[in-house]
Amino acid sequence: MTGDLPVEGPEEGAVRLRPPRNRLNARAVPWWRARCLLTTAAPVAVLAALGAFAGPAGTWLRYAAAAVAVLGLAGTALLPAWWYRVHRWEVTDEAVYLRTGALWQEWRIAPMSRIQTVDTLRGPLEQLFRLASVTVTTASAKGALRIEGLDHEAAAALAERLTRITQATPGDAT
Repeated sequence: MTGDLPVEGPEEGAVRLRPPRNRLNARAVPWWRARCLLTTAAPVAVLAALGAFAGPAGTWLRYAAAAVAVLGLAGTALLPAWWYRVHRWEVTDEAVYLRTGALWQEWRIAPMSRIQTVDTLRGPLEQLFRLASVTVTTASAKGALRIEGLDHEAAAALAERLTRITQATPGDAT
């Protein structure tokens, strides 16, 4: 397990590793697809432009551009739906739970007593899709937890809820 807290025994109130209950907003799938297309378009455009001006080597650069385009389009078609099926999050009065990844899945638990800051972010594409990300910074060396693909209003409500819960939670003495 990669997380902020070792899994504890069955005592009441213990924070346990378990699947988080909440899915991301369904608009995360087209948002990820847009990100994949943009990430694919940049190298394809560079390779195609170089291929247009590279003389005899241009043919190979155009082949490379086509290969990158095909791989990028395949990834755009397949990966976002897979990510949507895997990514989960949940907030309880005790902890923030997060599961991300596709081939290498990462499960993280951040106890409320370890949370230091809660931030929301809405980049240009997220704004277009009415989404936002919530970043939960903890006292962990592993780093912050980032819940991406939330409805922007749900993200604001989540940030407010996390702020209220963490203010009411005594700090961790460890």
